[in-house]
Amino acid sequence: MKSTLNLTIQKYASRLTEIAAFIGAHPELGHEEQQASALLVAELEQLGFQVDRGVLGLETAFIAEYRSAKSGPIVALLAEYDALPEIGHACGHHLICTMALGAAAGLRAVADETGGTIRVYGTPAEETKGAKIDMTAAGLFDDCDIAIMAHPYYAYERSGSSLAMDALQFEFHGKAAHAAANPDLGINALDAVIQLFNSVNALRQQTRDDARIHGIISSGGQAPNVIPDYAAARFYVRSAARAYTDELTRKVTACAEAAGIATGCKMTVSNYEYSYDELRTNQALSDAFTANLFANGISEADIQPGNDHGSMDLGNVSLRCPAIHPFIRIVNEPYQLHTVEFRDAAQTGQAYEAMVFGAKMLASTAYDVLTDSELLQRIKAEFSAV
Repeated sequence: MKSTLNLTIQKYASRLTEIAAFIGAHPELGHEEQQASALLVAELEQLGFQVDRGVLGLETAFIAEYRSAKSGPIVALLAEYDALPEIGHACGHHLICTMALGAAAGLRAVADETGGTIRVYGTPAEETKGAKIDMTAAGLFDDCDIAIMAHPYYAYERSGSSLAMDALQFEFHGKAAHAAANPDLGINALDAVIQLFNSVNALRQQTRDDARIHGIISSGGQAPNVIPDYAAARFYVRSAARAYTDELTRKVTACAEAAGIATGCKMTVSNYEYSYDELRTNQALSDAFTANLFANGISEADIQPGNDHGSMDLGNVSLRCPAIHPFIRIVNEPYQLHTVEFRDAAQTGQAYEAMVFGAKMLASTAYDVLTDSELLQRIKAEFSAV
C-alpha cells in the first residue's frame, strides 16, 4: 500500500505546490494566518476530513480528522504556517504545512485498509506564542499515538533536541528628575536594567554549557537630561531541560530583584511569550522515519545527526506523546534558517519537489505505525520509560 500512498501524493504534487507558493507569497504573522488556515482547511475538507475550526478560541487554529471504520492508532500530522516579521517565510513554514497536507492526502487514500485515525493539527504562531502550547495544556495530544512533522533545511537531519525556554520581561519603575538640576531627587530605572545585565553576565560563569541567557533593553528612557522613571528588559532563558531552565529563571529573576533593591526601583516580572519545553525525540519513531529515507535513496552519509536548533513548541507536545522533528533538504547551499537567502530558496522548484518528498516520508512513517504493531509497541515503551 505504500506505492498507493506515494502515488496519491505524487498526483497531488501540483496542487501542493500551488498552495505552498501561495502561502509563501502571502506571509502572515502568528495568529493572523487567515488565508493560510482557510486554504488548508478547504483542502482537507475536500479530502474528506472533518474539520474543527477556531480550536480553543484561536481563530486560525484547526484540527482535521479522518477516522477509519477500523480501529487503530491515532497519528497526528502537525502543520505550521506563520511567517516572520519583515522577511516572510524564511523558516519555510509554507512547506511544513503542505508536507502535512500531502501526507494527509496519501494516508487518506489507504486509511480504510490500514485502520486508525489521521489528524492534521493546524498550529498557528510557532515563532512566538505557539498554539501547540495551548493545545498541549488542553490535553489535545494526549490520545495521539504519535505526532510528526518535518522541517525544511539545507541538509537532511535526524530528529534531535531543542531547548526549554522562558521569555521574561523585567520592568523597573523609578522616579523622574532633571539629571543636571536635581539628580538627587530621581530614582534611575535604567540603572536597574544595567545592573540586571551586569548580574546576568556574572551569573553566566556559573551555568551549565547548555544554558543560554540573552536579552535586550526594550525601554531605557527618553532623553539624557531626564532620569528615566521607567525602563524594561526582555530575556530568553534556555537550557536543555525544563527543570534546569526553571532554576535559571529563578536565578535571573533574583538578579532583577536585587537590581531593584540596589537602585530603589520597583520591579515587576512577566512572561511576554509562552514557555517552551525541550523536545524529546522518540528514537524508535525517528529510526522509522530514517528507514524510509534509506528506502527512497537517501544514504547514511547524506543525513546529519540530530542537533539543537533553539526552542520550539513541539517540545511541549513531545512530553505528551511520542514525537519527531526531522529536517528535509530543500536547497544545496548552506543557507541558514531565518535569512532572506533561505526564504528565497524555499520558494523554488527544488524546494517544492523536496516538500512533496517530505510529505511522502511523513506518510510512509505514519503508515508504518498504523500497520506495524511491534513498531508501535517499541515507540510507546520508549516514551513510557522517559
